Amino acid sequence: MQPKPFQESRIIESKVLQNSIILDDVGKVFPNGKEVLRDVSFVVNPGEFVSLVGPSGCGKSTLLRIVSGLLEPTFGTVESHSEHIGYVFQDPTLLPWRTVAQNVRLFTELHGIEARERQALTADAIQLVGLSGFEHYYPKTLSGGMKMRVSLARTLTLKPPVLLFDEPFGAVDEVLRDRLNEETQSLFLSEGFAGLFVTHSITEAVFMSSKVHVMSASPGAIIASFDIPFEYPREHGLRFSSEFVSLSKSVSQVLRAS
Repeated sequence: MQPKPFQESRIIESKVLQNSIILDDVGKVFPNGKEVLRDVSFVVNPGEFVSLVGPSGCGKSTLLRIVSGLLEPTFGTVESHSEHIGYVFQDPTLLPWRTVAQNVRLFTELHGIEARERQALTADAIQLVGLSGFEHYYPKTLSGGMKMRVSLARTLTLKPPVLLFDEPFGAVDEVLRDRLNEETQSLFLSEGFAGLFVTHSITEAVFMSSKVHVMSASPGAIIASFDIPFEYPREHGLRFSSEFVSLSKSVSQVLRAS
């Protein structure tokens, strides 16, 4: 499959949808003068799972922080048509003195949600990520994959319609990573959030996404976009199909040429 050509016209003409993200000509220059992002434009609409792949240091994580509001762009605009954006970081960032249930309900506490609703949201999120029975475990007793599930559950308690993922499965082994991809896909289908996913793994991006954007080396810019044609839900065996391998190869070739 051929990528969509990079559009020199950066202006995005898109109907504004609730729970969407629109980036238009986004650029970022740090105070030391280093330009990390240049003219980044794309849309994430409800029901889409969009992945960003690119070389290390191309600004993928910086772009997520701009979308989340943690950083301001130097140039361009980001429109977030959502009341709440969830963020899953590279590290689970769990509090070691709190149990699984206590970590999961942290965001509901910070948002001042009433105790009974907080308890229900926590229980639902723990069940969604497959951690029922581990509510009273402490982080030191959990595997890396379980810790990431706790982090994801904590974000899901607020039922965010837009969810940002900053390479959350990069530190786990390949088998567990595949399993977490499938579980996250199931959550995407059941919860209906719009997802923006940063990863170094091309196969992960192709398996998870409805669209993959390829970024250049720093300063990061979108150099190609691929629409992923596979229907959801996607089974593990898809990764070994000729269509999947061919598409992953096409993404890889663009990335290597960047």
